[in-house]
Amino acid sequence: MARTPKPLPSLDWLTPRVRLSRAVALASFVGLAVLLLVWNLAFADLHGARTWVVVGIQLVPLLLVAPGMIAGSPRAHAWTCFIVNLYFIQGVLAAIDPARMLYGWVEALVSLTLFVSALLYTRWAYQYERKQAGES
Repeated sequence: MARTPKPLPSLDWLTPRVRLSRAVALASFVGLAVLLLVWNLAFADLHGARTWVVVGIQLVPLLLVAPGMIAGSPRAHAWTCFIVNLYFIQGVLAAIDPARMLYGWVEALVSLTLFVSALLYTRWAYQYERKQAGES
């Protein structure tokens, strides 16, 4: 016995949610990149490591999805949900260290915000596209 498909929400309901989730996702994406950059350039004790190498390694995953995030691609937002888990883990591990506790909590909170907003944007943007295509 086949399930009856769940009806899609209306465009009036989806439009503000797509816009808000995209704005929050972009803001937290940029915020995470700036946090990593500022922390590593100004505050981090890298124990003799080259700063540009550490910053490069930490920013490469974000730079891979940046074009799609800026363009508003739901697929790029979905990939960001996978990638941002690395930063959440890094933030939680940093929060354990008393010298990096504030940085760790901020990184974990920003990455969690990015995860949730990108996930919601992905869901609502695909529903929006399906609704515009005429699906009910």
